[in-house]
Amino acid sequence: MRFHILGLGPIGNLISYHLRRALPRDHSITLIHRTQSQANAAIAQGGAIRIESQGIITTADDYQSEVFEGLEAANSLNSQAIPKRVGGPETIESLFITTKAHQTVPAVRRLLPRLSANTTIVLMQNGMGIYEELVHDIFRNPEQRPHFILASNTHGAFRKNAHFVHAGVGAIQFGIVPDPSQRNFEASFDDPAVPKPDRRPRLSDITPIKDDPSYKRYSSLRGTVAALLVMEPLNVSWVPMAHIQTAMRRKLVANAVINPLTALMGCRNGDIFTTTAAQRLMQRVCREASDAFAAQIKADSQAWMGTLAAQGVDTGSVSIERLPRSLTTAALEEEVLRVAQATKGNISSMLADVRRGRSTEVDFINGYLLKLGSTYRVEMPATATLLNLVKMRSAIPIDQML
Repeated sequence: MRFHILGLGPIGNLISYHLRRALPRDHSITLIHRTQSQANAAIAQGGAIRIESQGIITTADDYQSEVFEGLEAANSLNSQAIPKRVGGPETIESLFITTKAHQTVPAVRRLLPRLSANTTIVLMQNGMGIYEELVHDIFRNPEQRPHFILASNTHGAFRKNAHFVHAGVGAIQFGIVPDPSQRNFEASFDDPAVPKPDRRPRLSDITPIKDDPSYKRYSSLRGTVAALLVMEPLNVSWVPMAHIQTAMRRKLVANAVINPLTALMGCRNGDIFTTTAAQRLMQRVCREASDAFAAQIKADSQAWMGTLAAQGVDTGSVSIERLPRSLTTAALEEEVLRVAQATKGNISSMLADVRRGRSTEVDFINGYLLKLGSTYRVEMPATATLLNLVKMRSAIPIDQML
């Protein structure tokens, strides 16, 4: 099977490293470099990825490479420079995307000629609303849409000279977006023949290896899920889609507090909650987010009840979904503090972007929460203030002399 990685920052390199270490060599892994100069820099380092964990540096190699800026004209890399390379713009089977959220739609649009309904795309980014934007802007036809896996990553990593440091060991949870053709990828999670504590996801629910006339349609999805699950050092787990949505919401809120505050204050993650002022801001953002999630869940439940009633179903005994405890204000505050402590030595991606004069992901983090609040009429002044301050910080040169 052929895997492609788009977005070669710290997390993209961490994924590429563990994917290569976990998979047999007959599975190719192609790194899509953004520019020719970045590809040349990788070549100069031998095309290997070096990861430091607990002070020890280890290496993974045997990657193929492409340059993103030359994809329209097939592969623009010099064949003399890279001994192993993908010859021509073949169809992409499995694509891991770890780019910045705002870069995703333009990147996927450029790769569109190489994607098909049989392709699997793994979205592993900060923020929310990326999948919805891709569906709205590019993949409107469900029958021609690639398979999507949404992943929530809590590992921390940063670049250090010519290698990357795996600084905060966390976990990766992922879920598979439901199939337009109604194949139930999560059948094993609800199998009444198995006690709940013993229920495990099954690759055969995606497609059995034999006797499936639609195997070609689902083979890349099965292969991608299998590849994710063998990256054991990253603590990867396949969970129901409802669980991944909760995990992504919790991560979103942590990012909506930690990233803006560190970007504005110019400090590491562990330094921001040393004052009561920062704690008050954190509490307000968590309360606003929890209220927005509660309003969304209530509206969705009422809409579902209305659909059942229209179908003649007696809804008297149907219970309305309530806000999970993990999305209450108190639980979100605990999560923010936990993440800040677990990544206390890290420089947030938003601070790194501000320092380099790059666009931030604030529109997919705080901006996503604001859209949610607007939709369900929840006032979110603290969340809006942080978003606007980050935009101001990004617009003013960080080293401006007065």
